[in-house]
Amino acid sequence: MHKYAMLFGTYMGGFWIIKFILFPLGLTMPFLSLLFLGLTLCVPFLGFYYARMFREQGCGGSINFLQAWSFTVTMYIFAALLTAVAHYIYFRFIDDGFVIDTLISAYQTQANIMRQSSLPDSQAYVDLFKQAIEMLESVNATDITLQLLSWNIFCGVLLAIPTALFVMKRKHS
Repeated sequence: MHKYAMLFGTYMGGFWIIKFILFPLGLTMPFLSLLFLGLTLCVPFLGFYYARMFREQGCGGSINFLQAWSFTVTMYIFAALLTAVAHYIYFRFIDDGFVIDTLISAYQTQANIMRQSSLPDSQAYVDLFKQAIEMLESVNATDITLQLLSWNIFCGVLLAIPTALFVMKRKHS
């Protein structure tokens, strides 16, 4: 199982890295942001495809729920680890604060809009934006990478449940 999980996890990680390249570019070009979102929606289908390939090639055509779930989780963990390396390299050596500065600017704009609005409790939203800005100003490449790694693993564990349900197949007697 680990051999297939590492192989397909590497493929999935490569897909995630290519997809991630679109994220910072999408902050300035909306079409690339839409493409990033579209490719993100493809991830569960790609995971299903790899799990089905594992069922056919590694399990002789039959697999139970627990095997399918553990394979899929393991595959997503390997993909997340590979992607975390690319995330760290990007945020440590390439980004130079671009993503964080863009998010801070967007939050400041929203806070200014809320300050000028006459909506009830708008000050609560302004305070929320202020807290988000303060948090963003204090993060570094390691923080971002660990957050993205944990998010990818969490989503992978959740995606593995429906994937395993669709992939499991009993032996024909």
